[in-house]
Amino acid sequence: MLSKIINLLKMNEIKNFIKALNIFFILIILSSCTGEFNLNKTNKKNNLLINPNKINNRDKLEITISCDEGNIENYLKDGWKVKNKKSKEKVCSWKSIPANNTCDIDKDKGCKIIKPESFGIETIYLLEK
Repeated sequence: MLSKIINLLKMNEIKNFIKALNIFFILIILSSCTGEFNLNKTNKKNNLLINPNKINNRDKLEITISCDEGNIENYLKDGWKVKNKKSKEKVCSWKSIPANNTCDIDKDKGCKIIKPESFGIETIYLLEK
């Protein structure tokens, strides 16, 4: 009878140890996640991007204009001044072409090649009020 009680106690110790080990592994898995949880991320698209910041009691605004879609005239009329301007070339649109002369894009999607169709300028303005 005493040996059965000792065996039951050992089994409970082993079960508790396994539970603790499972919790430990779950904590390791959860702590090793490197996801970004920044809710203030900006989404860079091909259209107007506005990122307002207040630094040193001065208003700063970053505006991105791609492929001549939009302008900053309204901001300049409101009293904003251009502090910095950076421009770079960017692909504005893409087109699909067949990989060879015997390929039919509508029937065989594997023979389609996508290449740039038109280029434009992406301009990033740093405005200050």
